[in-house]
Amino acid sequence: MKKFNMIPMIATTFFLLTAGCSLHGGISIPVDTASSAPGTMVSVKGETHQLVGTPLQVGSPLPATALIDAFTMKKVDISQMKGKVLLLSVVPSIDTKVCEAQTHLLAEKVARLPQEVVRIAISRDTPFAQKRFAEEAKLTGLTFLSDYKEGAFGRATGLLIDDSMLLARSVVVVDKDGIVRYIQVVPELSHLPDMETAFGKAVALSGK
Repeated sequence: MKKFNMIPMIATTFFLLTAGCSLHGGISIPVDTASSAPGTMVSVKGETHQLVGTPLQVGSPLPATALIDAFTMKKVDISQMKGKVLLLSVVPSIDTKVCEAQTHLLAEKVARLPQEVVRIAISRDTPFAQKRFAEEAKLTGLTFLSDYKEGAFGRATGLLIDDSMLLARSVVVVDKDGIVRYIQVVPELSHLPDMETAFGKAVALSGK
């Protein structure tokens, strides 16, 4: 009988819990207005974690990577989604309270965003977990993309956390030509990103 190594699973679960992504309700979630740079460091309750991969930079094209659409199971390269402003909400895991709150913020601000803005939620959860979450939460109008296979998106953007192999909590805005115009990597993973600023950047780039 094949034996499974439970250490990575235990380590990831501990990381999520200490990141403030508690499975229990009733928590007040701070909003972080500061930012770390992709490819540097983030913290969880004061413990630092290295980000690995090629750092994403404002003014550079979004790198080409294959993500999986949670509803179609097809490969999607968001670097090829030209003609629309992309608002990327990146979370460690959607099945956690802070990440759930971030995704709800992305979904529920639709009235404030023009149609030229495409809202995309990205995590390393499986496509099946993302689809289940979207259906149970009744979130519509969002594209859920999974980086579950090899973390290619995380590595190509410098948003992959070295020890947990999850994605760092962040928000990225990409213009209609596929150029990155705004990045916030939340320095403390138990905090929410400044979604209001990201929404404002997306609206400004849409020209509306």
